[in-house]
Amino acid sequence: MPEQLWFTHLLNSLFAGVVTPFLRLLHIQPKYADAPISNSFAMEFLIFGFLLIVFVLLRSRLSVDNPGSLQHTFEWLEGLIQDQSNEIIGHHSEPYTAFLMTLALFILCANLLGLIPSFESPTAVPIVPLGCAIGAFFYYQTQGFKHAGIKYLAHFAGPMPALAPLMVPIELISHLARVLSLTIRLFANMYAGDMVTLVFISLLPIAFPIPFLILHIFVSLLQTYIFVLLTTVYLQGAVSEGH
Repeated sequence: MPEQLWFTHLLNSLFAGVVTPFLRLLHIQPKYADAPISNSFAMEFLIFGFLLIVFVLLRSRLSVDNPGSLQHTFEWLEGLIQDQSNEIIGHHSEPYTAFLMTLALFILCANLLGLIPSFESPTAVPIVPLGCAIGAFFYYQTQGFKHAGIKYLAHFAGPMPALAPLMVPIELISHLARVLSLTIRLFANMYAGDMVTLVFISLLPIAFPIPFLILHIFVSLLQTYIFVLLTTVYLQGAVSEGH
């Protein structure tokens, strides 16, 4: 039986009888039939539930005349992402703000969750950053086709038709490498941050790890910003008017 966080154990005790047969129906054999839900998935589920509650509260309290602190906070975050998108993508960047905002909130919550005792950062497990990277990859590719239609494929052929046989494999490898780059960057930084924080908390009195907790928060914010920034840059390459 794997080591489970208390929330993971709760989910497994409630849903293992449903999840295990469902996975087997998909020809996925869970390693532990009594504990098919992993810690990383449980943390993702927790973040999903938390964000859903926050969005419901935000939607129920939206006001033009008397906006609350929660609305002000989200409007500020939305403004940051929208301004960055306008600078990188251009005036037609507004339709992409919702995806970028959702991506930023999920990654930020996942990065910071490890600071709460008895929880861990799901982004410190490779499969979660990989899922975020694959989602970003398919999103900007889809938007490229939506923006330019079949002409988007010309993006992979380079500026000169004569170089297409050389450029196509290079571009394909380059785009696939973006998934690997996004995954490793986020996973490596969050894993290292979690390990450093855990080591100093276990070795030193409670007052001394505070600088490392602040460093963890800074790394969490920075990695969220970098992930969203790179996704925005990839979007710009896919939907730029030159294509």
